[in-house]
Amino acid sequence: MVFLPAILLALGASMPTVTVASPFGQIAAVNDTNSTGFANATWTSTYSSDLPSNTSVSSNATYPANATLTSSAVSPSNSSSSFANSTTTSTGVPATNTTVPATNTTVPSTNSTIPSNSTSTNSTIPSNTTYVNITAPPLKYTYTSPQASAPLNVSYAAASPRWNEAHRRAAAYLSDWTVEEKVVLATGVGWMNGRCVGNIGPVPSKSFPGLCLQDSPLGVRLTDYVSFFPAAINVASTFDKDLMYARGYAMGQEFRGKGVNVALGPMTNMGRVAAGGRNFEGFGADPYLSGWGTELTIRGLQDAGVQACVKHYVGNEQERNRTTSSSDIDDRTMREIYTHPFLRAVQADVASVMCSYNLINGSWACQNSETLNGILKTDFGFRGYVMSDWGAQHSGVLSANSGLDMTMPGDINFGDLISYWGANLTMAVNNGSVSEARLDDMAERIVAAWFLTGQDSGYPEVNYDSFRRGGSNDTHVDVRDDHYKLIQHIGASSAVLLKNVNNALPLNKPRNLALIGSDLGPSTVGPNGFPDRGGDDGTLATGWGSGTVDFPYLVDPLEAISLQARHDRSTLTWWLQDFDTDGAATTATGAEVALVGINSDSGEGYITVDGNEGDRNNLTAWHNGDELVEAVAAVNNNTIVIVHSTGPIIMEEWIDHPNITAVLWAGVPGQESGNALVDVLYGSYNPSGRLPYTIAKQRSDYSADIVYVNSAFPEHPQVEYTEKLNIDYRSFLSRNITPRYEFGYGLSYTQFEFGDVNVWEIDKEEGERKRGLDVDIAARHNGDWNHSTDGDDASIRAEAGQFLTDSLQRPRWTVAIDVTNVGVVNGCEIPQLYLAYPPEAGEPPKVLRDFARLNLDPGETKTAYFNLSRYDVSIWDVVIQAWIVPDGEYGVEVGRSSMDENSSKTSFWPAS
Repeated sequence: MVFLPAILLALGASMPTVTVASPFGQIAAVNDTNSTGFANATWTSTYSSDLPSNTSVSSNATYPANATLTSSAVSPSNSSSSFANSTTTSTGVPATNTTVPATNTTVPSTNSTIPSNSTSTNSTIPSNTTYVNITAPPLKYTYTSPQASAPLNVSYAAASPRWNEAHRRAAAYLSDWTVEEKVVLATGVGWMNGRCVGNIGPVPSKSFPGLCLQDSPLGVRLTDYVSFFPAAINVASTFDKDLMYARGYAMGQEFRGKGVNVALGPMTNMGRVAAGGRNFEGFGADPYLSGWGTELTIRGLQDAGVQACVKHYVGNEQERNRTTSSSDIDDRTMREIYTHPFLRAVQADVASVMCSYNLINGSWACQNSETLNGILKTDFGFRGYVMSDWGAQHSGVLSANSGLDMTMPGDINFGDLISYWGANLTMAVNNGSVSEARLDDMAERIVAAWFLTGQDSGYPEVNYDSFRRGGSNDTHVDVRDDHYKLIQHIGASSAVLLKNVNNALPLNKPRNLALIGSDLGPSTVGPNGFPDRGGDDGTLATGWGSGTVDFPYLVDPLEAISLQARHDRSTLTWWLQDFDTDGAATTATGAEVALVGINSDSGEGYITVDGNEGDRNNLTAWHNGDELVEAVAAVNNNTIVIVHSTGPIIMEEWIDHPNITAVLWAGVPGQESGNALVDVLYGSYNPSGRLPYTIAKQRSDYSADIVYVNSAFPEHPQVEYTEKLNIDYRSFLSRNITPRYEFGYGLSYTQFEFGDVNVWEIDKEEGERKRGLDVDIAARHNGDWNHSTDGDDASIRAEAGQFLTDSLQRPRWTVAIDVTNVGVVNGCEIPQLYLAYPPEAGEPPKVLRDFARLNLDPGETKTAYFNLSRYDVSIWDVVIQAWIVPDGEYGVEVGRSSMDENSSKTSFWPAS
């Protein structure tokens, strides 16, 4: 996504080295908020679903009974700095109110090699890392995907009434617009030529006010008086559909309050590699968990009146070389894994989809007609618009005809006011290179999304300025409401208890405590001391990059625990020097409880922190974390480890130490981090989080890794998805590898028992064909998918949206199981439904299909219900190009995790 480079404060030798990508060049400040950007530009001639019935989701979602949030420490931030641009180290000097854009499309150069002499434990790629063999293609090699026609004259097999009405209104509204006016809708005004990170200019003659597009997936970026929500990976850890929706709705309220039309989120990439830099922005390493998080976040955002833009479509699974590499994904894997969350987004009536930087099977994602026109717009029946990631457009005519509808930020290179579209698109339409029907399609999709979300009447104006902060355009509107309560609730609900020996947790008024490690304390430069949070100093509450916001404050664990200690009349001491393990051991000696905080950070690739170019180099704790834990455990027999991390870390060096009595995985919980942690540590909230990924015993146990290429050659590194369907827990099951902690794992302060699992068929359509889908799906892929040439012959019009038909998506079977709280305190259990396909189907041993969250008092029993559709039990047949239900017996397992040996099991035959 988009970013603002900056130089950093002088922080001293102990701080991590931070590098920001080089800028294109200085751009003059523009105060005209109505600028169309390209009026006097120089032009280039370069051309050539409904929720299942068992789901309760509402904007008034109630919190579980155990969500008593007691901590209330608030630490207002006094740090709100802007920085000048530079490629820099931590010895840079701050510059006030100066921001200059940088390119995120630079090919890594030969001087980007990670330094071998670094003294930091997190800066070098380990010698035993498996490197993928790369064969360099010819320079400038790219590939044009198989051409799928734009669905310009189609009916929809599963038409959304809301989209039907929105398109009807949009078509009428646009009926007298000129070509030039429609082009305005499709072309961004250029980098920094408006108040938002992306801007569509107004069309005054038609009373169209323009559009404001703004990051990020966890709040409103580049403005003040907004909330810093927990990252998506944390809300995924809750396995709570109500919280997924509630977070989306609250964020939507804040985006709307700031006058933002389009929220650039959610991010729903799959976490294919454990070291992936932006994994924290997404919903974990399973397509169904990610699908639920994606759908419910979109529903929340758009119910608040904001257009959601789901990203990054598709295969953007690593930061290194993200703008030059090709993600090579086979057809079945693409359908069953990587596009599934986007299908759920379309079911939620998502307004917009952002195409990614990378190539897909050798063809740029933003001009790949197979993924855009074919899968997204035709198979899924997507009726909103596709926008480019910032600078991800690579052509004019080809991208228009391949399915791109909006270019962002509008200029080819940030600030050059040269566009592939704008006047060039007008010329292309006038000379027939792009049909006027296709331009009408672009414009109608964009305006229909505006109508869909009710933004045509009474919508707030933009009241901030991303690039001229503190100026006359910035009115400092406070949009936070009481969202801190929800943020704290999600923080507590997402904490995963990994280990708890002899009920070491919850704490019960210990006489004295020792807090060890910088991760438990405040940053020495404040919560916003690093631009775009691109540094790791003090407690870690987020990753870095454009997927962040400015903290209004950050409650660190030391502050929150201090208040609890005062209440309990405990004494508290601390040691925050990570590399002085002798001092840490001295502080921990004699304490009734020693809390050790460690972390691991990552982010977007335009910022390099301590040698980590977005993606992590190692899966170990940063800042001497392993040694710190071992030093404390050596002297204290009640050592409790707290982990803040953007993704899995390897903990084999210390996890089995007899003096380590508990491990609490807190993720990246946002602004209320310390308060949420205290709620769990002291038992005000019974931990119920579950891992949204697998924690391995060694890095090589994962089925995929980052392709580490540190030079400009090959020009387009090939990232081969050879693991196919076997990502994360699926791979561990397939290869019979025991991880340290598996996907879906998490402990509680109470105990639960599962009853028998039952499956029954809801309805059975007479004479239904079970093994295939409607013929239109296969026809489209076999080249028989035709369009009307004159627009009048309905008999040869294709029906788009076959993947969302009622016959495929409606509930067919119900799975039910009773869950009982057999412990002594209230708590939440997360029964997880897994299917085991017949062996001949070629699926992993088991795959997640649904989950529920049950809040239970001691002795209470509740029933979890899950629905399954034909789609849920199908596989993608690459030969006939259709969803089929394999013959044979399906195993049904409902358990506490992906590898629960005591799960309740049964079977059924959906194809019978």
